[in-house]
Amino acid sequence: MLKISQYVKVSSLEEAYELNQKKNNVIVGGMHWLKMMDKMVGTAIDLSGLGLDQIVETEDAFEIGCMVTLRQLEKHEGLNKYTAGAVADAVKDIVGVQFRNTATVGGSIYGRYGFSDVLTVFMALDTTVVCHADGEIPIQEFAKMPYNRDILVKLIVKKSPIKVAYVAQRHAKTDFPILACAVSYLNGRWNAVLGARPGKAELVADTEKMVSEAATAEEATAFGKFAAEQLVYNTNMRGSADYRKQITPVLVKRAMLAAGKEC
Repeated sequence: MLKISQYVKVSSLEEAYELNQKKNNVIVGGMHWLKMMDKMVGTAIDLSGLGLDQIVETEDAFEIGCMVTLRQLEKHEGLNKYTAGAVADAVKDIVGVQFRNTATVGGSIYGRYGFSDVLTVFMALDTTVVCHADGEIPIQEFAKMPYNRDILVKLIVKKSPIKVAYVAQRHAKTDFPILACAVSYLNGRWNAVLGARPGKAELVADTEKMVSEAATAEEATAFGKFAAEQLVYNTNMRGSADYRKQITPVLVKRAMLAAGKEC
């Protein structure tokens, strides 16, 4: 059972950061995973009064506050126009609308969960994570960092020219993914991001330029096979390591062809 001794709705990031330095204090967002823990919390730190629940579109970027919900991502016209629907595709099957109305971007990214559709799709974009103390960090680097007591403030997605698509394999529409896949053509090369292997998302870059910008079916198949060989797969209740490795080329090809078609 989760037990909370004290609740504080902070008035500044500095206050939140100072409170969060104590090990038994926690940042609360949607609390979907936290509430299932058997844990004694000293102070529950609420960021909801800091205006971090907005997606701000500028001329060259999207700034996504940590308290933005997954439903806001799903419905944001500008973000989904820029990503040809990839962001909406990544979140639309996460549990249900009621869940997505309260689950936050900050919790999804900070948690770096092995099953995360959200981390997978943002790693395929030109994304940086902004933390209160550590500043701006490329999301691929952030995903590899150990957990610390910093505050994730927002994401910045630069409006770099991009082709991008997201696909996932699930047993059922609202289940966790067996394998999550986002691909993008960014800065002159293709990238494939594979999550839920099970394990947090990792990026495989086409540094050898195996695939042209147009991404033919043959090139996409070859790159999918290459990506599968670069990653470690494991077995859990949703699927075996061998199955995940075998479907990687299929999902990579499907996503690359979709990205080429839509963008």
